[in-house]
Amino acid sequence: MTPISITPGHDGQNAAEPAYPMARTCPSDPPSELAQLRAERPVGRVRLWDGSSPWLITRYEDVRSILSDPRVSSETDRPGYPIQSEAMRIGRVFTRSFIGMDDPEHADYRKMIIGDFSARSTEALRPVVEKLVNDLLDAMERGPRPVDLVEAFALPLPSMVICHMLGVPYSDHGFFQSCSRALLDTTAGPEAATRANDELWDYLTGLLVMKEAEPTDDILGRLAQRYIRTGRLSRDDAVCIATLLLVAGHETTANMIALGTLTLLEHPEQAAEVRDGDAAVVKSAVEELLRLWTVLHAGRRRVALEDIEIGGVTIRAGEGIIAASESANRDSAVFQSPDELDIHRGSNHHVAFGFGVHQCLGQPLARLELQIAYPALLRRFPGLHLAVPLEEIRFRDKMVVYGVQELPVSW
Repeated sequence: MTPISITPGHDGQNAAEPAYPMARTCPSDPPSELAQLRAERPVGRVRLWDGSSPWLITRYEDVRSILSDPRVSSETDRPGYPIQSEAMRIGRVFTRSFIGMDDPEHADYRKMIIGDFSARSTEALRPVVEKLVNDLLDAMERGPRPVDLVEAFALPLPSMVICHMLGVPYSDHGFFQSCSRALLDTTAGPEAATRANDELWDYLTGLLVMKEAEPTDDILGRLAQRYIRTGRLSRDDAVCIATLLLVAGHETTANMIALGTLTLLEHPEQAAEVRDGDAAVVKSAVEELLRLWTVLHAGRRRVALEDIEIGGVTIRAGEGIIAASESANRDSAVFQSPDELDIHRGSNHHVAFGFGVHQCLGQPLARLELQIAYPALLRRFPGLHLAVPLEEIRFRDKMVVYGVQELPVSW
């Protein structure tokens, strides 16, 4: 990418506002614009798809500060909130779910499901995840080579797990994965986004109606019986929760499995340590891969409730803010050689799952899946390698969740 020249303007603004950078072109190439902004203009305005100009925050300490500041709001319907794309504006799940709320409403909704994602509940899923991993690897071993790791392993695993937890039939995975892609595609037009939103909405509404009539021991079943039937939650609000969990529950982890595998294949000595399966090393490797990739490439969006001074700049009340966690996790002031993979990195307090009250509630589940998936894959196929040159790998550089389109591998 060609670096963007940024000229300081009046009151901390830029005379030339660069477009918000989201793309990466290969595993060792973070957006050059973000690195430049972090060094030269850590708090500055950027231009979004709709012509708005929110503030982009790129340094680690500033990102953590703003995400824990009660003077900013996550409410997507507030004037000035920086919506990611036209698809996001249309998608009701992104404008009405609890991730787009502030406390105490946010906390009330989060409490309804957080027990299902606690460390204890997640650990109880370990046998389920291990069996799914082994079954998928068995199928890969029996199948032809080369194989697309995304289709054969990275995408099915988290999709099966979240379907198991929610009570969604995995046989419908093609449908909800297609809807998910349309909602997360920053280039999707309003027609495609509206269609995907409405179809997924109707589908999950139908499932909740069935679970209101016939109780089931899963998240949707508990939402239906404990909250919808008792009047504590409207069905529409329950659909928002279900959609968020379904989409986020498979998209982020699927892309981390694929990107992490690709990165480990490019670092065979570190891959061998992960393959050997020492628990401490595997956990450290997962945290390092999460830091390195930070697959949410739209930043954490907020709007200022009052004037805030940060990084020597005053952000006025009503102005939009993007806290770029993908940039924060590459900040050399915090992480030594931040663009390099180091599975033995010591303290690794990355912000891949966000920070503050809106930290991702599914992070224990994501960690469990990654800690099982990477070593199991590398042990089953010790000769695993890319089946095409790295330069031919196509990256998802127009999606809110970054990843690869496919990952052809053989062994």
